[in-house]
Amino acid sequence: MSTRADRPGIVLAITAIVTGLLGLTLAGGGAWLAVLGGSVFYVVCGLALLATSVLLWKQRVEALWLYAGIVFATLLWAVAEAGFDFWTLAPRGDIILPLGIWLLLPVVVRKLGPASRWARVPLAAGVAAGVAVFGFALTQDPQDIAGVLPSVAQQGVVPGDAQDAVDADWPAYGRTQFGDRYSPLKQITPANVTGLKVAWVFRTHDLKTPNDPGEITDEVTPIKVRDTLYLCSPHQILFALDAATGKERWKFDPKLQYNPTFQHMTCRGVSYAEAHPGDLTIDGTPVPTECSRRVFLPTNDGRLFALDAETGERCHGFGNDGELDLKNGMPMQKAGFYEPTSPPVVTQKIVIVSGAVTDNYSTHEPSGVTRGYDLYTGRLVWAFDPGNPNPNELPSATHHYVANSPNSWITSSYDPRLNLIYIPTGVATPDIWGGNRTPDQERYASGILALNADTGEKVWFYQTVHHDLWDMDIPSQPSLVDIHQKDGTVIPALYAPAKTGNIFVLDRRNGHLIVPAPETPVPQGAAPGDHVEPTQPYSELTFRPKNKLTDADMWGGTMLDQMVCRIMFKKLRYDGPFTPPSLQGTLVFPGNLGMFEWGGLAVDPVRQVAFANPIAIPFVSTLVPRGPKNPAQPDTSAGPSGSESGVQPQYGTPYGVDLHAFLSPLGIPCKQPGWGYVAGIDLKTNKIMWMHRNGTVRDSSPLPLPFKVGIPSLGGPLTTAGGVAFLTSTADYYIRAYDVTTGRQLWQDRLPAGGQSTPMSYEVNGRQFVVTADGGHGSFGTKLGDYIVAYALPESAEKH
Repeated sequence: MSTRADRPGIVLAITAIVTGLLGLTLAGGGAWLAVLGGSVFYVVCGLALLATSVLLWKQRVEALWLYAGIVFATLLWAVAEAGFDFWTLAPRGDIILPLGIWLLLPVVVRKLGPASRWARVPLAAGVAAGVAVFGFALTQDPQDIAGVLPSVAQQGVVPGDAQDAVDADWPAYGRTQFGDRYSPLKQITPANVTGLKVAWVFRTHDLKTPNDPGEITDEVTPIKVRDTLYLCSPHQILFALDAATGKERWKFDPKLQYNPTFQHMTCRGVSYAEAHPGDLTIDGTPVPTECSRRVFLPTNDGRLFALDAETGERCHGFGNDGELDLKNGMPMQKAGFYEPTSPPVVTQKIVIVSGAVTDNYSTHEPSGVTRGYDLYTGRLVWAFDPGNPNPNELPSATHHYVANSPNSWITSSYDPRLNLIYIPTGVATPDIWGGNRTPDQERYASGILALNADTGEKVWFYQTVHHDLWDMDIPSQPSLVDIHQKDGTVIPALYAPAKTGNIFVLDRRNGHLIVPAPETPVPQGAAPGDHVEPTQPYSELTFRPKNKLTDADMWGGTMLDQMVCRIMFKKLRYDGPFTPPSLQGTLVFPGNLGMFEWGGLAVDPVRQVAFANPIAIPFVSTLVPRGPKNPAQPDTSAGPSGSESGVQPQYGTPYGVDLHAFLSPLGIPCKQPGWGYVAGIDLKTNKIMWMHRNGTVRDSSPLPLPFKVGIPSLGGPLTTAGGVAFLTSTADYYIRAYDVTTGRQLWQDRLPAGGQSTPMSYEVNGRQFVVTADGGHGSFGTKLGDYIVAYALPESAEKH
């Protein structure tokens, strides 16, 4: 029978119990992980903790010796797995080291007797070693690539789109239709960028309503022509602002028809066209005098408006009183299934429109057709319907566009000298099942399609993913760059960043590869009824992972949820990139969100360099067999799915699909950070010269701590001739400025809401502005708002 003196004190007892529970959890979970073929360390550590717990309860000083061994073993294991990357080390030691420090306190171990004084020496040494290792790791970043980009241009380099816009303007989504997102303004430099201040703020008052889908976003990049800024809000209300002051001049509300089943509620921008004396329509007749300067506004309910840039009034001679119904000719015309979310391309005669089609809903949806309309009358001039054996066939009384043709949901690029439009194409929906697709639906999917802008006839096509089962489309506007060679020759190149992390570099005259992209074997074994192509093109200019993920790459906020992530990882099917979707559940990495999204690259065509913001978040794709809760056909009254994540029905196929980011039980990514970077590319050599983690967890962690782990971003960068790049778009609410040469962050400012957009820059009255839309992103989880914020140097500083 024990006496009171034999019992541990309350502090020691609680410590023993906590240690035991921790050991039991690690031993049990570790055994499961070991059975799955993962690391055995957790089970060994768990058993050692259980033994420590028993010894503590019995007031045995050997507990401290044993725990010292646990600390040293954990450090050796952690460094062996993670190296000296602090953020990958952290969850391996964030329980073991604090508990070791706790066990050093006299109040905890005084019941262990005088011998504990010496037993604490090895434990103190272990804790000191741990502090030293973690302290050293804080000074290191093994993921960082330090380097420099060329700081001066090759003599005589002139951008191929230099005549498309005056320096002070930003008249198209990518400033020009080359899609380079580059301003030739030089007032803001690395030396003075820290002086940027808010010049004005405009509130659209267009906020989320109860009738909106979850994915409501403000992704607009405004355009600026002369002294006016044009931008659209999430419900496609078009605003014209004074570019100097941000004061509203006029607005146009298209009275959008929408409901919560829409998959998107966003507007990335509008397009501008201006007639010049002597211009002719596509029919050869003089252009009308009304609306000589016009703005084109696409809407998510499938319409296109032409508006007078001076007044906001409808251009009455265009279509039906300034409006086109883009659902005309579609095999399915219910609102919400076809959503043009990005600005169209305009040439001197044609406005060219593409649009998003609801992902993963059914095998009977609208076509992804791209169409060219007369710029002034709205008459349909041509169509390119990728799923049609004759893609240029126009709709008629006996023909409609082909259901589920591959679509193009982001803005295309245009080269007026070649008169070619470059269309980034997606995959025929449903995206995650290909057993139903026709050869015609596969022919122009997931690649770059070059068409004659006047006729819509194909000039060339390059496919970046064959038989795409992962939604690995080309998600952003390609960048057109004239690459100047040392021998004086100029190569008209096209840079197409893909969700896979590959950047495909093509000769835009013929689609031939400039940077090799050899066909490479990929994992096989698709679900019954489908197949996987044996190879995929792997560009040699790429951000894709060099090695396959292992359970050692899993992460967590603590050792416990990291272990759970490792178990989850080992339960999934994963054989590297392009592992096919499965009933077991497949880890998709790069994930469905992609390593590149719709923001694309920002190119400095004079210095021949590019600024990129790649991301790295794995997804899980699980095929769901048909059953009572997963019918094969939708209710006839049903609308779209209203989301791009969660369970997607894929009606008309054998399976639905459950898509979601690969997250821990705490809701943080299971893959270790970084999850987001900024990077610099030398376009002369097509090499990545520097890459740095970007962004903090300030707005995505329970405590607002600015830990720079590198977080995901949705949106794109801006470069300027002053040598400064700008980026918002991260999951924390900042606009940041970077030195283009090194990637070093120069400045940041707090935004009022999420900045999931691409900034732009222009000049008014000799003053350079940088403007960002900050309205957040519903499914990305950032704070929603209605802000347009303009930055500029104080007027006194601009003169120096």
